[in-house]
Amino acid sequence: MERVAIVTGAGSGIGRAAARALLGDGYRVALAGRREEALRETASGHGEAALVVPTDVTDPEAVSALFTTVVSTWGRLDVLFNNAGTFGPTGAIDAVSVEDWRRTVDVNLTGMFLCAREAVRVMKRQEPRGGRIINNGSIAATTPRPESVAYAATKHAVTGLTKSILLDCREFDIACGQLDVGNAVTEMTAGFATGAKQADGSVRPEPGIDVDHVAEAVRYMAGLPLEANVFSLTVTATKMPFVGRG
Repeated sequence: MERVAIVTGAGSGIGRAAARALLGDGYRVALAGRREEALRETASGHGEAALVVPTDVTDPEAVSALFTTVVSTWGRLDVLFNNAGTFGPTGAIDAVSVEDWRRTVDVNLTGMFLCAREAVRVMKRQEPRGGRIINNGSIAATTPRPESVAYAATKHAVTGLTKSILLDCREFDIACGQLDVGNAVTEMTAGFATGAKQADGSVRPEPGIDVDHVAEAVRYMAGLPLEANVFSLTVTATKMPFVGRG
């Protein structure tokens, strides 16, 4: 039976690398994201195994249409990599606008909820029943960077979402785990190499890791049989300031 996956935020960075890794493993993969041209670049060379579905994960109707398209095209869904996210505003809490806060919550938390909700609906009713949801958290889900209140709060919340999905859906053969990444080199993290604010107030460059290492972690989590689950997996650059943020 062909395995089917959806990857959100598939137009760049971790999402692009993970989508290509799953395609390389023989999955049929729906590529979701806001930038159609970037999604087509991810899909290049993979023929009908890659399905480009421009999607704003903050829009409930767009998310519903994404999952309807996948099921009507391939008949089922085995894996959702819930990856789309944004750093949001930088600054102390008293400097963050309500609009920037809400925008970050919409993408990082509500978007994940909307995609997970649709995935669970599909996985409950399909035959064979079940599937796997992998939520992209962050090491900020446990250890925030300075001046990242919106990002850190939403990533902490993703852990609660992951636990709740795992608890509520295990009777339906739906597994759920969280991947927490530190300093994968992407468009979002490009500035870390030149300088990132540290817990002591200094600004120092930080080491990074190739995004393909993260893609390998996604492949591993996705490839497990449903009776096994990686609930939490952390992949970081070895020498980055993480434990104690120093």
